[in-house]
Amino acid sequence: MNSLFPLTLSTGAFIVAALTLGFFFGFWLERAGFSSSLKLTAQFFFKDWGVLKVMFSAIVVACLGLAWLSLLGIVDMSQIYVPDAYIWPQLLGGLLLGTGFILGGYCPGTAVVAGAIGKLDALFFLGGIFAGIFGFAIIEPSIHNFNVSGALGPLTLPQWLNISHGAGAFALAVIALGAFWAAEMSEGKWQLFKKTYGKEQ
Repeated sequence: MNSLFPLTLSTGAFIVAALTLGFFFGFWLERAGFSSSLKLTAQFFFKDWGVLKVMFSAIVVACLGLAWLSLLGIVDMSQIYVPDAYIWPQLLGGLLLGTGFILGGYCPGTAVVAGAIGKLDALFFLGGIFAGIFGFAIIEPSIHNFNVSGALGPLTLPQWLNISHGAGAFALAVIALGAFWAAEMSEGKWQLFKKTYGKEQ
């Protein structure tokens, strides 16, 4: 049976699909409250784990959905693009991104959402993102060797662990349930703290 996805789209159809999906993704992020830097950074103080719950849920749904659609022959997993993995620069990049998230209160996606509704802090944050992009482009030739260090090719986690995509999706779902439980416990303790002491400290 021939797979239905990924679709082969013309340039115009691709642009329309990207704009439509991007609009609704941003719309629902804003409706979920993710245009607020206070809500986003609350997870780093163990107060509100809404970001983890929403984003982890999206990852698990996508992962399980791909596993089932692949099993049914609807999606051809071999045709899905997987970017190359570079261990050392991606580890450093992740640390820098996380630091920026904590200090600025936004990740790149939520900064765009908040900037689109006119929040000044998000607009400054976006300015920093673009400055970083151009700055990286300028210095990349001098750090190119590091930038391609630890190359593993287009490697997925199931491939790295030598397990099937379905087994990886199931393991991720179990990890997500544990994370959700821990998040609920943390939020419960914070609510108890506020109720006991009357206000946030």
